[in-house]
Amino acid sequence: MSTDVIQDPVGGSVGDLVVGLDAGGTRTRAVLAAAEDGRPLDEGVAGPGNALTVPVPRLTGHLVEALTLAVPEWARARVVAVAGGFAGATAASAEEPGHVNARAALTAALRHLGIRADQIRVCSDIEAAFASAPGTPADGLALVAGTGAVALRITDRRSTTTVDGDGWLLGDDGSGFWIGRSAVRAALRMADGRGAATVLAVSVGRALGVPDAVLPGDGDWSGAHREAYRMHVLPAVMAELPVRLARLAPLVVEAADGKDAVAERILDEAADQLTDTVRALQPAFGERIVATGGLLGPEGPLTAPLAARLHTLGLTLDWVPDGCGGAVALARLAHRDVN
Repeated sequence: MSTDVIQDPVGGSVGDLVVGLDAGGTRTRAVLAAAEDGRPLDEGVAGPGNALTVPVPRLTGHLVEALTLAVPEWARARVVAVAGGFAGATAASAEEPGHVNARAALTAALRHLGIRADQIRVCSDIEAAFASAPGTPADGLALVAGTGAVALRITDRRSTTTVDGDGWLLGDDGSGFWIGRSAVRAALRMADGRGAATVLAVSVGRALGVPDAVLPGDGDWSGAHREAYRMHVLPAVMAELPVRLARLAPLVVEAADGKDAVAERILDEAADQLTDTVRALQPAFGERIVATGGLLGPEGPLTAPLAARLHTLGLTLDWVPDGCGGAVALARLAHRDVN
């Protein structure tokens, strides 16, 4: 590749370019950056990028869409390296199905756009998120707590140990899904007399379309109303994909802010679950944990309680918004390693 410096259309000079991709369960994001210093130049967003659940032709289309927006025609001949973090893939094995699918889709998308990068790297979206931490670390722990939940040990930029991430049916303990499901369970337990009173019965009921007439009010909640409540909640939940229960997690946060004891207990247990997930990785005292996901951001409801629990293990959280920065860093490293 030529090392000549050119002017990009928005001003400023650039030489070689790299692309970082963060392809998750809900969206695919591509960032074009300068190879020299990682300065972002443009970006594009498209549909889901899970390499195990999105068919390769559709995944290829999403990659083409995101890359078209991120990499204008003037820049395509100057891209020297591309790194993609894909949900459902890993850097640990080039023969693992998710890795194979991701590489096939990415190779096809780059060919379609005429991007002939010398280096193409595929890893998991979590491995890319870990690399997004300051200093682009190679070793440590990664924790994701959003709709799902999983923790990984990263060694030499590759996942070597996984804890949880087992999906809504078998795991994802402490996740947004887990919190949302706990909210519905608490509401149903109140309705059938097994659980404590909680404002979640009202907020969850409204979110699921339960008529106001059968919601718990200031007076007695009659047996007939309780039965009608259950008969509305159950079909509403069953009509959606299970992971959609994650959308109810903010209702638990709101109720906990209002000092609802049941909601507070749900969030406390979620923080305990995530702590157990991290503890299963047998972290060393002072080892780095890179965290991502909506539950653990600067305004995340589990950030403070989880940080307090991890502090007793000698651990601190480094939060990153996503894997794009890490993917750019990995692309730059791939280019640097061959030059």
